Amino acid sequence: MTIIALGINHKSAPVELREKVAFSPDKLAQALKSFPGTTNAEQMVILSTCNRTEVYAKATNKDDAIALSHWLADFHQTGSELVLQHSYVKHDNEAIEHLMRVACGLDSLIIGEPQILGQVKQAYTESKNAGKIATEFEKLFQSTFSIAKRVRTDTDIGANAVSVAFAAVQLAKQIFSRLDKSQVLLVGAGETIELVAKHLVDAETKSITVANRTLSRASDLAEKLGGEGITISQVPEHLAHADIVISSTASSLPLIGKGMVATALKQRKHKPMLLIDLAVPRDIEQEVSELDDAYLYTVDDLQNIVEQNVANREVAAQQAEQMIASKVQEFANWQQHFQNVDLIKSYREKAHGQRDELLQKALNKINDGVAAEEAMQELAFKLTQAMLHGPTKALQQASKMPKETQLNLLAKSLGLDVSENRETGKE
Repeated sequence: MTIIALGINHKSAPVELREKVAFSPDKLAQALKSFPGTTNAEQMVILSTCNRTEVYAKATNKDDAIALSHWLADFHQTGSELVLQHSYVKHDNEAIEHLMRVACGLDSLIIGEPQILGQVKQAYTESKNAGKIATEFEKLFQSTFSIAKRVRTDTDIGANAVSVAFAAVQLAKQIFSRLDKSQVLLVGAGETIELVAKHLVDAETKSITVANRTLSRASDLAEKLGGEGITISQVPEHLAHADIVISSTASSLPLIGKGMVATALKQRKHKPMLLIDLAVPRDIEQEVSELDDAYLYTVDDLQNIVEQNVANREVAAQQAEQMIASKVQEFANWQQHFQNVDLIKSYREKAHGQRDELLQKALNKINDGVAAEEAMQELAFKLTQAMLHGPTKALQQASKMPKETQLNLLAKSLGLDVSENRETGKE
């Protein structure tokens, strides 16, 4: 038996292929329900995000990865050669390590991003509900969730902002402590501002106004945030109400000048204002920083913070790798014991069977008139011979091997001391 991880991610494939092999919720349910027996997969979990599609399977042997890749291609009606070309396959401990690295955010586009753990948990839940999780995968995924939580708790893997948008919101939180009481003005409605808006919502910001050249675009984004949409031309009259201004447009000239901010601060009775300019070229005149009570940060200021935070996450990632390696070994030890449980069970059943058989023969002889003492002596002799036969052969074979590890292990399991027997000249 082997554990297989078959995947396609942002490192191995272009976005066009990643889109083709992604599983929507409906497709995922269908895939789990109709997963074919031809792949020899006994247990499985499908992880599908915007940056990766991965299939984790407990299969008969390593060659079953080929069947898995063909199934993935067939299910999504795409070329199997294309899937094989852009996919990666890992087995057993490497597959286990990969799963744990993914859950900890070490294999993500941004190291330490927190969303992936929730996505792994959701994938596990979907598979469990579909009846695709048994003892071994239950243990594997619970071990994965455990190490991911420990990495989050014991390292700084997710403590620092590593995107400019996130850094902007973190900076605002540091200055204002809580954002639920702050008035925020977003200038622009592009991708960067959308990402800023998402982080603001996560920070429980209640009052957000969005300004854009196109009112409909501003209103669409503001509606998602429970805020108000305005045009760029309306910014001067709204500026005085803003505690935090975050701007990112494609304007070739500054939209917010020193005079505009000075007027707003006067109306605010010099209550402090934080201005964060994420645009290149700048949206906010540099001279704004000369005003008392106006605190201006540019994209370069935030980029320096991000670079330092990335370096900090790299250090945390190294700590996480060591923790994961230890957890992989812990699971491997459990897995070996789990796989040998049947062997131990068979050995005990065999011993009990031999005992019962010989005991019945002895009782039959006593019933036939043989003296009880004679029958018991014969029972003891035959039972001892039966119990000694296997271990004796194993000891003889181990004693002929160049390395004594197996001999010492067998001796220990039988309660023998090899060194003591050598000193007394015993064989």
